[in-house]
Amino acid sequence: MAKEDPSKLVLVEKRSTTTIITINRPHKRNCVNGPTARAIYQAFLDFDADSTAAVAILTGAGGNFCAGADLAAVLNQDEANPMSAEWEDTLPGPIGPMGPSRMVLSKPVIAAISGFAVAGGLELALWCDIRIVDSTATLGVFCRLRGVPLIDGGTVRLPQVVGRGVAMDLMLSGRAVKAEEALKIQLATCHPPSYETVSSAPALEQALALASQLAEHPQVCMRNDRLSTHLVNPIREAMLKEYELGLETLTSGEFVQAITKFFEATDEKKKGLKASAKL
Repeated sequence: MAKEDPSKLVLVEKRSTTTIITINRPHKRNCVNGPTARAIYQAFLDFDADSTAAVAILTGAGGNFCAGADLAAVLNQDEANPMSAEWEDTLPGPIGPMGPSRMVLSKPVIAAISGFAVAGGLELALWCDIRIVDSTATLGVFCRLRGVPLIDGGTVRLPQVVGRGVAMDLMLSGRAVKAEEALKIQLATCHPPSYETVSSAPALEQALALASQLAEHPQVCMRNDRLSTHLVNPIREAMLKEYELGLETLTSGEFVQAITKFFEATDEKKKGLKASAKL
């Protein structure tokens, strides 16, 4: 595969007061490696510093939000995700393995979720203030099936959003959550707001409408109320403990065995498809 252009890993588009940040690795279902994590992080730094931007939307190219970390990079340490236990107290905060997961921004971020938002992709969605889904969305802790730990706030934020009982169900089972269920358990919503019926409009279209609405509010009041919600419930210590336990998992033999088995199965499947195509 041709080497990726670092300048195109993440696309940034400005529409009036809305900044759209798009993970642009559709051939990988927008899985995030090191360069992509750094590009997402920088895009949000720029958004937070932009006085003309009121709301950001995080989404993915090619019909998927994000399918998590790039496991090839995790296993081979080739373009690996940033890994550090260092976490200074100054805002907006340091980079996390998936990019912005340790940041506390001054302005709201909406996740526009089409297709897969799983594993680390779900963690990115949970980092956002509001999650908007359309009928194609599938969410879940799929990394459970691969022996990959949640290290971008998933074990901390998921219980805050859906409650401990539902969070344990999703984290331990690794099962898929379709859009309808995501609304019912209030993991996500649609716009106009609904926790019962999935909108027929694409997630990005819904998110743009919501962003325009948020931009009309008195901004100092809205931003301070939002920021207070983040600061009165700090999760830094909990996420550092999550990271510590995650590193223990990543350095275990179990992790390497599970990922190796996954890639071997993937290779066998590709060989089978090629053989069938020749018949």
